[in-house]
Amino acid sequence: MKTTFYKYEGTGNDFIFIDNRQNTFPKDNTQLIEKFCDRRFGIGADGLILLENDDKTDFRMVYYNSDGNQSSMCGNGGRCIVAFAKRLHIISNETTFIATDGLHYASFLENGDVALQMKDVNDVKIESDYVFLNTGSPHHIMLVDDLDVYDVKSNGAKIRYSDLYGKAGSNVNFVHQMADNHFRLRTYERGVEDETYSCGTGATAAAIAMNALGKTNAHSIDLDVEGGKLQVSFDKVNDGYINVFLKGPATFVFEGAIDL
Repeated sequence: MKTTFYKYEGTGNDFIFIDNRQNTFPKDNTQLIEKFCDRRFGIGADGLILLENDDKTDFRMVYYNSDGNQSSMCGNGGRCIVAFAKRLHIISNETTFIATDGLHYASFLENGDVALQMKDVNDVKIESDYVFLNTGSPHHIMLVDDLDVYDVKSNGAKIRYSDLYGKAGSNVNFVHQMADNHFRLRTYERGVEDETYSCGTGATAAAIAMNALGKTNAHSIDLDVEGGKLQVSFDKVNDGYINVFLKGPATFVFEGAIDL
């Protein structure tokens, strides 16, 4: 049986989307999902996302890493599924949907970018050489000086698989400050087990971490990722962060069909 798929990317973080409102996709077939995401023997993507029905919101987002396993929230994928839902005429210019980390609100900006509300962050762990927080997915954040030549894959893997985070692991982000409210970011993503061109929850985590460290007092932060530019805004209340929004492009690439 052939199934229609759609390819989207958000600042180079690319995803396969499938409309699963009829529950026809074999969700437990991790090998199939991994094959679809394979860049040599499949379609190729950092992850696969299913759009499904939900009784209380416009739709449900179900996200799988490229290793075929269902995973935690994906910020770039969340922005892209909003664009996908609009393409399917499920929504117009704003939406609420449910994901693994809860309810999300999103809207289209005047320039066509998508603004996605992320979860509130109430716990930021600051250590001597890193910051850890959860923005829907766990993130380890470090400041580095030599980001252009930094070995993100090797150093990221060491931290991801270290005793610090156990079997579940963590995403790992390396940050360089460029100006008061402007940072550059490179991310090692668990489940992909490599550097990706962009990570939305990682960009969100990096922006909040830089504010928590006092590197910036700004509440709207620009981030350069390998695949483009993102912006994160928030309100700080005591030691917590609310009204957190991830803003950036969500771009349709192509549509195709593949055998299940």
